[in-house]
Amino acid sequence: MASNQMDLNIHNSLMRKLLRLGGYCQIWQVIVSLGLLFVGVLWWFYIIGNTKGYEPPLPQANDRVERLDNKAQVQTQTFKIPEDLSAEEWDQIQRAVQWGGPDQEITTVNMCTSPDHTTFVINNVKDSYYVGEELHVTIVAKDFTGKPKRYGGDFFKVKVFSDNLKASVFGEVLDHQNGTYLARFTLPWVGEASVAVLLVHSSEAVQVLKRHRETDPDRGFYYGYFYGMNSQGAIVEEKAACNVKWEGVALPGEEPCCCEYPDLNAKLTWRCRKPPTLPCNTLVHHGMGTYYINHWTDLEKAIMNGQYVQRWIKGDSRVIKVLASNSTIGQREKCKPGMPTPIPAGFYMNDVWTSFVCATRHFDAANDKTQCLKDKHIYMMGDSTLLQWYNFIINSVPSFRRMEMHSHSHNGPFLAVDLGNNIDLNYRTHGVPRRNPRAKFADMHYISNEIDGIAGGPHIVIVFNIWAHFKLFPHSYFAHRVSQIRRAVVDLLRREPSTKVIIKTANTGFPDFGSVDWLSLQLDRILREVFRDVGVYILDVWQMTACHYDKETVHPSPVIIKNEVDILLSFICPG
Repeated sequence: MASNQMDLNIHNSLMRKLLRLGGYCQIWQVIVSLGLLFVGVLWWFYIIGNTKGYEPPLPQANDRVERLDNKAQVQTQTFKIPEDLSAEEWDQIQRAVQWGGPDQEITTVNMCTSPDHTTFVINNVKDSYYVGEELHVTIVAKDFTGKPKRYGGDFFKVKVFSDNLKASVFGEVLDHQNGTYLARFTLPWVGEASVAVLLVHSSEAVQVLKRHRETDPDRGFYYGYFYGMNSQGAIVEEKAACNVKWEGVALPGEEPCCCEYPDLNAKLTWRCRKPPTLPCNTLVHHGMGTYYINHWTDLEKAIMNGQYVQRWIKGDSRVIKVLASNSTIGQREKCKPGMPTPIPAGFYMNDVWTSFVCATRHFDAANDKTQCLKDKHIYMMGDSTLLQWYNFIINSVPSFRRMEMHSHSHNGPFLAVDLGNNIDLNYRTHGVPRRNPRAKFADMHYISNEIDGIAGGPHIVIVFNIWAHFKLFPHSYFAHRVSQIRRAVVDLLRREPSTKVIIKTANTGFPDFGSVDWLSLQLDRILREVFRDVGVYILDVWQMTACHYDKETVHPSPVIIKNEVDILLSFICPG
């Protein structure tokens, strides 16, 4: 009996061990199954991600996403919604700036788009065309081995022109995302015309610019100059690095950190490293620091080589013959706020711009300008390209008198008056960040604050621009800045709808790598998207500077400025 009980105990013990062992096996089977499933999912994503023509979905607001640029390195980017923009608005901005690019790892410059091998051809060329007809051109991108590219993302500027007529018109480029592009033009003048295609940046170079704008927090900084009395009673000057306070923007230097200068109305904060001995409230001047610090790899430096950028490519050199027609092209209705900007927005003929946006006028005589501006109070706020407008108007109207404001020669504030016609013309720079020689920090006001302080009315004109000094900052920061200005403009138009608000867009002409036109174009798209449907005037100067025969420069030539100011005055005085 005892023996049978012992056998039963042994049997039960063995069964418990076997059950435990079986449980462990089941657990391991589950773990192995999950592991295989995980590997399968990773493999599926790998296959999808490397499929030709695949475009990943846009990052959603506040998502952390892995950015695999050129399949070379993984970067993590936080997409932050500016608080004055809804998730839908932020999504629209992301779509506006979306740009194609390589679908493979770039390991050598030979894989990049070559300006010497890329070419273009006029589609279905005819013996003659008529004014108003469209001309289509196919661009075929090729790498340095002469092999056609199979993905898009190259940055081209295109135009139709005539040197003899001093005529030109901007063209639209459609990216097929397969290495070919369609350039589309409207033929606006009678006479001869030729096609020109400029490769500004290869798709691989664009990815370099894009990646480092998004992932280099120390891409540039500024200096603050502090003045005060030290502990020994001597007046001293101390300098410290400064920058915006924003996610993704670093402030170089060592602790202690930091002096902060918040603006509660604009919801912006400027900050500086603490000076060695002086207190934070002794900040007096703002000035340039280091403009652009790049962290390019050796391959990226080769891709960004100057001999590969801003190159006119060789292609179809046939001259197009354009005949007169009875058709009317472009808009000839009275200028009013909210009008869209078509492509083309106009064209040059004998250095005179004819607008397709609305019925603009040409203000050649000083008296024409004076009569337009009579009883007007004009407030200009922006950068040095807007200062060109201010100076052009004053220099072309002898009755204006500049008031001595004892202000900074680049930043202002400036004031000119015509007492006989009751005109005052004001200019001041936008707030920091601003690259300029040393200037008074207190004179650098945020545009949104300035607009908040203007009552508005039928005699008030507000003109502003903002872009050139923001190209190295995250898109979220720029979107926040322009959304704050939009809030101020909407409030102004609500309390006084008769106020004219005119926005000058970005212009082309930045050749250096820290501030290239592709970065300008991205900011220009953000600004237009934020102000879509607000009911302001958009004065497009991008096309005007991109298609003119003058060398592109950040500060356009006087002939271009004259045409820009004619449109400005046409908006103020539509006739």
